[in-house]
Amino acid sequence: MLVTGALVGCSQGKQHRVIKLGHGLDVNHSVHKAMVKMGEDLEEISGGELTLEIYPSQQLGTERECLELLQIGSLDMTKVSVGVLENFAPKLRVLGLPFLFRDKEHCFKVLDGPIGQQLLNEGEKYWLKGLGYYDAGSRSFYTMTKPVNTPEDLNGMKIRVMESVTAMDMVRNFGGSPTPISWGELYTALQQGVVDGAENNPPSFYLSRHYEVCKYYSLDEHTMLPDVLVAGTQLWESLSEQQRKWLSEAVNRSVSYQRKLWAESEKEALEAVQAAGVEVIRPDKEPFAEKVAPIFEAYKEDAEMNQLIESIKNTR
Repeated sequence: MLVTGALVGCSQGKQHRVIKLGHGLDVNHSVHKAMVKMGEDLEEISGGELTLEIYPSQQLGTERECLELLQIGSLDMTKVSVGVLENFAPKLRVLGLPFLFRDKEHCFKVLDGPIGQQLLNEGEKYWLKGLGYYDAGSRSFYTMTKPVNTPEDLNGMKIRVMESVTAMDMVRNFGGSPTPISWGELYTALQQGVVDGAENNPPSFYLSRHYEVCKYYSLDEHTMLPDVLVAGTQLWESLSEQQRKWLSEAVNRSVSYQRKLWAESEKEALEAVQAAGVEVIRPDKEPFAEKVAPIFEAYKEDAEMNQLIESIKNTR
């Protein structure tokens, strides 16, 4: 299904722009709630000149498909994991490196500072304009038949990953077999034993109901992959300077709002899956970090990426 941004005449003679946003998450997810707020704020800030129309739950396709719709101008905005975006803007793969960030505070300092802005701009040459970062917490492994206490427990296990070279390299370094499957097809793939497990953050694990088939959740917190709010450059270039300011203001408000909601939803999700019988494991992270050290070694031959990694590590 293709949709396009529309210009609708207002009774006052002003042009009213409807911005169409598609994403893959459930309507109860903090990101969707933040987008609803963004739409309300945008309408208020712009005096009704700009409004947002939201299509959640993969109504318009997977994250990759939504990015492709942005590139051809058939969709205005979307939200994708940076792990998917790296296939379109390769430098962004740096944010998917395991154990790159010391903690959440370090992650936000990088994303909200000059490095984060530089990376948002990376997509423009690929017709994708990064607007902001939503919190997507830390990703950890969940499995069906056995718990993951050490990296060795992943040996031979088929683990669902996003279409991300970085994620696939990480799972291979742990000894697992990375298997890219779209998010919408994962529940069935788990049920049918196509994969032995997956990796994601607590709210996604909970809202997807994957806890119904995966009874072990190992909080190794290997990556802190943010979600990225992206506009197509066709939309961005069609907006006036004033309209861009309105949209940016609404985005910034929604980012702050979503990060507060996220912190609450993480706690609620962990409590809910435990109540449903999931064993939550908190393994020693050091052995996991050691297993993926070769990924960083490989980047030392790429001067530009190595400099980016060092700049991130040195951010205080």
